[in-house]
Amino acid sequence: MSAILYLTTVEFDPGAIRTLPEVLARLGVKRPLIVSDHGLAAAGLLDGVAALCPAGTPRFLDVPTNPTEAAVAAALAAYRGGGCDGIVAMGGGSPIDLAKGVALLATHDGLLERYAAILGGLPLIGPVAPVIAIPTTSGTGSEVGRAALLTLNDGRKLGFISPHLIPKWAICDPELTLGLPPGLTAATGLDALSHCIETLLSPRYNPPAEAIALDGAGRIWRNLERAVRMGRDREARTELMMGALEGGLTFQKGLGAVHALSHALGGLKDVSLHHGTLNAILLPPVLRFNAGHAGDKYQRLKAAMGLPESVDLADEIASLNTRLGIPAGLRTLGVRADVLPWAVERALADHSHATNPREATAEDYHAMLDEVMV
Repeated sequence: MSAILYLTTVEFDPGAIRTLPEVLARLGVKRPLIVSDHGLAAAGLLDGVAALCPAGTPRFLDVPTNPTEAAVAAALAAYRGGGCDGIVAMGGGSPIDLAKGVALLATHDGLLERYAAILGGLPLIGPVAPVIAIPTTSGTGSEVGRAALLTLNDGRKLGFISPHLIPKWAICDPELTLGLPPGLTAATGLDALSHCIETLLSPRYNPPAEAIALDGAGRIWRNLERAVRMGRDREARTELMMGALEGGLTFQKGLGAVHALSHALGGLKDVSLHHGTLNAILLPPVLRFNAGHAGDKYQRLKAAMGLPESVDLADEIASLNTRLGIPAGLRTLGVRADVLPWAVERALADHSHATNPREATAEDYHAMLDEVMV
């Protein structure tokens, strides 16, 4: 087994979870807090990780689908009450992002809001408590990402961004994803695909990130349907996890309108919306909006994904959504039309808005949302 050294250290291999005791020792973590969720505990995955940690390691499992400021505060109390000196975050993006919030506030004073990127908090973030991230989905890439998406008590879903928030170590074991249900495999895989596509389309100059994004998009496109149909296919799961990891590695380049809108909608209090599902639904209308404003990047994407140059990329992804059983639109998820102005206002203020390849107005965002209000 070899480590990948890029932004952080990544152990990537079937069975990589067995390296956890060595990783804890290397980081000098003697009393970690395990941050995960009740679903993984019920599935038995958490017991295997706990067995690799010191005896009596405390756990925090009350992680919402969209992690909140209140949940960060509760986990921080568990961290301090347990005399912890690091965090083992296991799960999808929600536990890992929540763990980043805990690591931040364990070492920084003041309210969480103070450190939000859109409010100028990036320069205030220094070294944080060490986080070891163990993804159990192939989606967010948060295990190597510098951002945490957290919903404040007032409903704003904000990004907290800093190189210090990148987990100190990522343990990527594709075997941990073998039991992931088809629907969640599809939604998280499309989340990862949206990361690769949006970072490629970002106008910032970063050719290495673009190369990684193209490779990731190709891996995900070739293997997602196979992983959904045959959940225990180790090769497909491995390729999908690598594609998601690559999506996370490219975050440094910025995202776009898909994420500006999904971050806004994810802050709704009266309905709980899965981030990957939102990204899947929003990707086709955003691709249609950006067409013709990204140079040759659509052609490069289609080539990386093995698609004919003549096809419409947005239509291809919409068809994939249908084949994978992604909900048809936002209304089917419980989103009401009267909340759209609120969502547009927050999308315009989101940190991902600035790196969309084509500047979007409020009217543009309304049109994109109207397209998927079915």
